[in-house]
Amino acid sequence: MKKTRRTFLGLLPLSLGTAGLLTRCTDEPAAATPPPVKKPVVISTWQHGQAANAAAWEVLNRGGNALDAVEAGVRVTEADPKVRTVGRGAYPDRNGIITLDASIMGPSGDCGSVAAVEGILHPISLARIVMERTPHVMIVGQGAQDLAVAEGMEVTDLSTEKSKQDYEKWKVENPGYLPPINVENHDTIGLLALDENGDLAGACTTSGAAYKFHGRVGDSPIIGAGLYVDNAVGAATATGWGEAVIRACGCFLVVEFMRQGHPPEDACRLACERVIEKNPDWRDIQVGFIALDKYGRTGAYCIQPGFDYALQDQDTPNTMHKPPSRI
Repeated sequence: MKKTRRTFLGLLPLSLGTAGLLTRCTDEPAAATPPPVKKPVVISTWQHGQAANAAAWEVLNRGGNALDAVEAGVRVTEADPKVRTVGRGAYPDRNGIITLDASIMGPSGDCGSVAAVEGILHPISLARIVMERTPHVMIVGQGAQDLAVAEGMEVTDLSTEKSKQDYEKWKVENPGYLPPINVENHDTIGLLALDENGDLAGACTTSGAAYKFHGRVGDSPIIGAGLYVDNAVGAATATGWGEAVIRACGCFLVVEFMRQGHPPEDACRLACERVIEKNPDWRDIQVGFIALDKYGRTGAYCIQPGFDYALQDQDTPNTMHKPPSRI
């Protein structure tokens, strides 16, 4: 049969696609055998992560999903006034106002966040509302509070007598004060989970740096900076000086390093090296990452010693671990 120009061009996509497929099959090395999957797994930042892990594990242990688990876990920390860097009783900004940031991301790739929101005890749940009930990813300030009220959340005073006393003392003694490393700047609870279905989710919530400028927003509510989840690869969350994490798109970078084949600890180390590269003052700040890949492997790395994280899986009780550090 005589081939017209149209017939010939119509065959091109199939021919070129087949050729490309043959080239890929010929040139690419055989994929390595994947490791066995360990699940469920929960990992979170700092010692207050243990209580968060316990709540998340309870959800997973009864067959719940990773997204519900991470939300339930960090809500515990948000409500605990003894944790001075998250939620109720947190250190205020330099105007004496407690403002909160949070983000959440699930296995579908959808995500939500809120920033500089006042008077809402559980900003992580508000971030989930943004994700599931609005067309947006981030809502901030008064708009976030308005959404919370519209969704039936109560506006409440999050300060405590202790937070008020600390603020008055700071105004008198240290009007130019910069918080010391690992004391008031371990300002997040970041939690990652892998459920029995093999799905990943993450949550991150904070009151931000102590005595920050009013309206300052750190990395925690910024998807790709303080939190990132790719269900085909892994998840990561960050803690420490948010400005430094933002400059390196830290958690997206951790996940991309895992995509390239690096195990979680190496991915966190490489991301810390990028943070160092982008921040000449790196010796004066703390940044730490934790990561969880799709096989249930975990890892962490930080710039300064002093960071720790909580881990729980079927083989590991809910215990604290210290990652390697650059210094």
